Amino acid sequence: MSRVLSGLEVLLGERRKVLAGKRFAVIANQASVAPGLVHAVDLLAAAFGEGLVRILAPEHGVAGAAQDMAAVGEVRDPRSGLPVVSLYGANEASLHPPAAVTDDLDAVVFDLQDVGARYYTFQATLAYTMAAARDRGFEVVVLDRPNPIGGVAVEGPGVAPGFDSFVGVQPIAVRHGLTVGELSRLYAAECGLACRLTVLPMQGWRREMWFDETGLTWVLPSPNMPTLDTATVYPGGCLYEGTNLSEGRGTTRPFELVGAPWLDPGRFAAALSELGLEGVVFRAASFRPTFHKYAGLDCGGVQIHVSDRARFQPFLAGVAVVMVARAQGTGHFDWRRERYEFVSDRLAFDLLTGSERLRHGIEAGESLDKLAASWRKDEERFTASRSRYLLY
Repeated sequence: MSRVLSGLEVLLGERRKVLAGKRFAVIANQASVAPGLVHAVDLLAAAFGEGLVRILAPEHGVAGAAQDMAAVGEVRDPRSGLPVVSLYGANEASLHPPAAVTDDLDAVVFDLQDVGARYYTFQATLAYTMAAARDRGFEVVVLDRPNPIGGVAVEGPGVAPGFDSFVGVQPIAVRHGLTVGELSRLYAAECGLACRLTVLPMQGWRREMWFDETGLTWVLPSPNMPTLDTATVYPGGCLYEGTNLSEGRGTTRPFELVGAPWLDPGRFAAALSELGLEGVVFRAASFRPTFHKYAGLDCGGVQIHVSDRARFQPFLAGVAVVMVARAQGTGHFDWRRERYEFVSDRLAFDLLTGSERLRHGIEAGESLDKLAASWRKDEERFTASRSRYLLY
């Protein structure tokens, strides 16, 4: 199997002129690596010397140690000695690159591994960086990386006006099937984020590829994204964050395990299995999270086993889990009502799904088929619009 070359490798090979003589920062974390697991910061510092002046860190920090929605402060990178500026602090303003950090730069390089779901906040960090570049004039250089769950399937609703947030910064489908390079092209053309943009495409990547077909090594891009299996279920599994269900944080199988102390695992699994969803098996499971929701308590639920990832529809499966959990959890199930990603005036589930429509449908007892029909037009519109920005 021939190996895919990431945008980082392309930059360091035939496209070095893109950064030659420029002062730049890099947005990177622990997954920003080349073959041999050499980190991008080390490679960029070796290739461009004092041109690399600082590191910008997304949610979870440059080392990926911080848990979800944990504020990260300013540090200094112990290996390079470069200052690290956090783009995920204690308030919403911290999500945007400050002028003091970009005014002395010619470019900001973006080299983060996405997971193919709209909620993953690295995409919002890209959008906010492009907005800053639009307003201040520096260049954004996107080093493309694979969409780990493939670039073909599109699934789920977009984001309605008024429901944009850090987990839905632009009106794209939940499973968008784009690479970050393609996303940046769409942002520039359709989302008011036109800026000095340079995308360095991968070499050898094809749209039907999953990450384990690229020849690249998986490095967990965030603390609860340990494997490709996690990324496969995540377009539906992240929905559990908008409820009082445990999404399996605090276990070794986050987003694959879902449940609560008040669910009966056998009954829960049976009801989900009766829906006849393709490419997935819901196995009754019990688990005890070590942290996060229900830490130290026994939870009943299911483990989501993907039996055929080509037929599996993760967003549909996630909606099914929420629908059945609400039906079986009378008096216990609830939507998350605390502040979520710096938003307190709308429910987290609505931010994740992009509107109130799905939540209202679940509350009204609509069938899974009817719920699914509600996002089909969004999928069709997005599939048509995204075709203009494909690189592969």
